[in-house]
Amino acid sequence: LLTEGRRVAIVGSRKATPEGLARARAVARSLVEHGITVVSGLAEGIDTAAHVAAMESGGRTIAVLGTPLSQAYPATNAALLNAIKRDHLALSQFPEGYPMRRDNFPRRNRTMALICDATIVVEAGENSGTRHQGWEALRLGRFVYLLQSVAQNPALTWPKEMLRYGAQMLTREDVPSAFDDIPSFTSGGVSAF
Repeated sequence: LLTEGRRVAIVGSRKATPEGLARARAVARSLVEHGITVVSGLAEGIDTAAHVAAMESGGRTIAVLGTPLSQAYPATNAALLNAIKRDHLALSQFPEGYPMRRDNFPRRNRTMALICDATIVVEAGENSGTRHQGWEALRLGRFVYLLQSVAQNPALTWPKEMLRYGAQMLTREDVPSAFDDIPSFTSGGVSAF
C-alpha cells in the first residue's frame, strides 16, 4: 500500500458533528471509487468514519498511529486497528513501550502528510490539531483540500491563511475532477524520508 497507487489522508475533528461524519464517509467512498487508498490517524470522529467507510466500500486504508502498533488510541478502536492490521496497513514510528505524549500526534501528522499525495480536511475547530496535518502537507509540497464547509466557516481564521499558502477549497461538485487531478508524489515508495 506504500508503493502502489495514490494515497490521500482524510483528517478532521475527534468530536465530529453528524454532518462532518457524513462528509468523511462520502469523501472516503469517493476516493475508493477513484482507486485511491484512504489514510487517516485512527482517532475517534472523522478518522474512524474515514477508515470504516473505506473498508465497507471495498477500498484500502492505512492507519498512521500516534502510539505503538499494539496500542489503539482511543482504546475503543482496538477492533478497528486489528482489522486494519489484518487486511490493510497500520504504521507507527513509535516503538513498543513508548509513552503516550501530546507531541506524538503532531509527529504522526507529519508522517501521514509525507506518505500521502494529498490531505483533505473534513472538519476542524479553531484550535484543532488537524491544522498541523494541513501545514505539514503544504510544507512538503502536497495538495491540501479544505471542504467548503471548513473553508467558508466564519468562526475559523486559519483556513483563510492556509488557502493563501496554496490549499484549495473543495466543493461537492469539484470532487470527481479533483480526485482525478491528484498527482502521485509518492509513487514508487516513500523514499523521501
